[in-house]
Amino acid sequence: MTNRSMPAAPSPTPGALLLGDSFNMRHPLTGGGMTVALSDIVVLRDLLRSLGDLNDAHSLCKYLESFYTLRKPVASTINTLAGALYKVFCASPDPSRNELRQACFDYLSLGGGFTNGPIAILSGLNPRPLSLVSHFFAVAIYGVGRLLLPFPSLKRMLIGARLILDASSIIFPIMKAEGVKEMLFPASIPTHYAVQDLCLS
Repeated sequence: MTNRSMPAAPSPTPGALLLGDSFNMRHPLTGGGMTVALSDIVVLRDLLRSLGDLNDAHSLCKYLESFYTLRKPVASTINTLAGALYKVFCASPDPSRNELRQACFDYLSLGGGFTNGPIAILSGLNPRPLSLVSHFFAVAIYGVGRLLLPFPSLKRMLIGARLILDASSIIFPIMKAEGVKEMLFPASIPTHYAVQDLCLS
C-alpha cells in the first residue's frame, strides 16, 4: 500500500506542538501510530504536570525539548519495527528475503518468549530498542538454522549469509534515520532538569 515514513525531527516552536502523524509517521502495517500518539500524550502530561505556568514560553520550550527526548524510545522502537516488518513482508524474488519472511512466521509460532517478546514490542509495552534488535536478529539466526539443518549445502549457506546481510540492510538504515544515539542512549541527550524529576517520581 502507498505509505510514507517520516522520522521525528524536533523543531521547537513557541506556541506550537506537533503530535501524531503531523510530527512523525511510520508504516501503517503494525497500527503503531495510535500507540505512539497515546504514549506521547502520557509523556507530555507527566512532563507538564510540574510546570506551573503554561504562559511561560521559555520554560515551556525547555520542557518540550525534554519531551522530544523522553518520547524517543517508544516512538523509535515502534517506528523501526513497522518499517522493518514492511520490508520483510514485501513481495520479493530474493530467496534470502523469502527465508527471512518464513523464519519470522515460524519464530512467532514457537510461543513463549518467542511470541510474547515481539508482541510486547509491537504493542508498546516493551519500548526498549535493544529488545527489538535482539529479536530481529534472533529471527534471522533462526532462519539460518532452518536453512542449515539437518544437512547444510553450499547453496543454503550462501542464502543464510545473504539472509543475515539482508536483515542488517533492513534494520540498520531505519535505526539510523530514527537517530541511533537518541534511540539507544536517550539519557546521553541533554535535557531540562524536569526530566530527572519525572524519572525519579
